[in-house]
Amino acid sequence: MTMRPTLTNVFLQEDINFLLTNRIPRRLLTRFMGWFSKIEQPLARDASIALWRLFSDLDLSEARKSEFRSVHDCFTRELKEGARPVEADPGIVVSPCDAIVGAHGRIAGTELLQIKGFPYSLSDLLGSPHLVERHCDGLYVTLRLTSSMYHRFHAPHDCTVQRVTYISGDTWNVNPIALRRIEKLFCKNERAVIETRLGNGDLLTLVPVAAILVACIRLHCLTEPLDLAYRGPNVLPCAADYRKGDEMGWFEHGSTIVMLAPASWSFVESVETGSVIRMGEPLFRVSGDGEG
Repeated sequence: MTMRPTLTNVFLQEDINFLLTNRIPRRLLTRFMGWFSKIEQPLARDASIALWRLFSDLDLSEARKSEFRSVHDCFTRELKEGARPVEADPGIVVSPCDAIVGAHGRIAGTELLQIKGFPYSLSDLLGSPHLVERHCDGLYVTLRLTSSMYHRFHAPHDCTVQRVTYISGDTWNVNPIALRRIEKLFCKNERAVIETRLGNGDLLTLVPVAAILVACIRLHCLTEPLDLAYRGPNVLPCAADYRKGDEMGWFEHGSTIVMLAPASWSFVESVETGSVIRMGEPLFRVSGDGEG
């Protein structure tokens, strides 16, 4: 006889999950995991990856290599050539990463949602009046990377990274359970605000948000990692050019990228909450006007 989960059991499971991933010394555990994951000891590595497989849908068949020096090496793995075809249409902006599509839509003035019923503001997320003004009434999409996914992210279109702003913060888990319980969660966590400009003048902003076990974001356009030990400067001017699909950086584990796009753009029809999208697949359609 199959037992159906009761509402009580569901809430109990959520409580346990929330307790285990949030009501702990998050920053201390994140620092420890950063150290432990880099240990190049075969027994520790193999046992950790085996445990990881047991509790997730980790698939390494697309990885460029089959042997890893450490858990960290496996987390940040590269993929085989051609594993992620990139949509070539210049009128399409693609997903920068493998992810589950979360809250998305049109920004209501300066308000957007982390999940239904939990709003937050552009000002709290970005900390820049200039960017808030530019993205007012625009589009947004939340892309959540799970721990087993490919953790590198790529240029969603031909673009220039003009500036990166690093905002220090906490390391709350960013899974759906936490999103339903912690208000303005993305605005509390460590994050980087990456300002990019397309060739037509449109502004596209990517906000990688760190989380527990993953408070480290690596960007090829910067020499230093953005992590809990980083002490500034917070605003880093850049002039890094990328072609659509070029690798921009990676997370040390799973996390989230919030994308902010011009109001004149539109989503492609396949973008739905809860759907899985891969790096290189269509996400937005670009308007022909530019200067978004």
